[in-house]
Amino acid sequence: MRGSLRGMKIALLLGGPSSEREVSLKTGRAVAQAMREEGLNVAEVDVGNNLEALVDDIKRVKPQVVFIALHGRFGEDGVIQGILEYMNIPYTGSGVMASALAMNKVASKRLFAYHGIPVAKYTIFRKGGWTLPGEATLGELRYPLVVKPAAEGSTIGVSIVKGESELEPALQEAYKYGDTVLVEEYIEGRELTVGILGDEPLPVIEIIPKSGFYDYKTKYTKGMAEYHVPARLSKETFAMTQEMALLAHRALGCCDVSRVDFRLSTDEIPYALEVNTIPGMTETSLLPKAAAAAGISFRELVLRILESALKGGGGAK
Repeated sequence: MRGSLRGMKIALLLGGPSSEREVSLKTGRAVAQAMREEGLNVAEVDVGNNLEALVDDIKRVKPQVVFIALHGRFGEDGVIQGILEYMNIPYTGSGVMASALAMNKVASKRLFAYHGIPVAKYTIFRKGGWTLPGEATLGELRYPLVVKPAAEGSTIGVSIVKGESELEPALQEAYKYGDTVLVEEYIEGRELTVGILGDEPLPVIEIIPKSGFYDYKTKYTKGMAEYHVPARLSKETFAMTQEMALLAHRALGCCDVSRVDFRLSTDEIPYALEVNTIPGMTETSLLPKAAAAAGISFRELVLRILESALKGGGGAK
């Protein structure tokens, strides 16, 4: 299959209209460079708000396969995947349903809990003020709390709330990014992540942010966090975290590649936070770090993701 890639026209979708646009551009450029170093024929397509224009751009390029390097809205919510399904063009990453579920932190949390994956106790705030039977109330949670938009990435709109007086400002900040906000108990412990490549978990990474909070600036600024790859965990905790990552990936119906984020509690329970269906591929990104620890170079990682899109032979996933 690898030899046939060199004769294919590849479209690389990057940019997008989400709050993660700049990260997507960095990811896309790094991936495009790796492809060109491998002698592949790749055309970069900068995605904006106009989906009709995007369809026209894809038709102009006439790709045989699409590498999706879009983070957030359009890229990770199933929209681009649906367009490519309709156009019957193979693409990298998860399909429409898995992408939409992973993007929605409330839906993914419910699926994790159903399948026995540990999750922090949480409640849901909606601008309309309504709740559903069976949902926890704020009174059932203990401070500190984490307040986050239900459908954003890269820690955008996220606040750590230490007391009741801080809650309303945090909710208003999160509401800037959507009508549904997730409020969950803060898990005291360590920040872990596990990449999935194919159907295999990569080595666990521990992230130690110098500021104490792994926010947007820390994630994408070189030197603002320390990474232990592989994470310094007991053999049992390491294996359990990998197992929970693969289970979370499968529970949402993801395929080919993802990255699963955890908080490891002081009693060594990995609590799943979210699944990223299009992990970052910048110089500070976690998936390439995990791949490197497994002996997989950046260029090899890009090729494997690209090859995985062609296994089915069509657009459907």
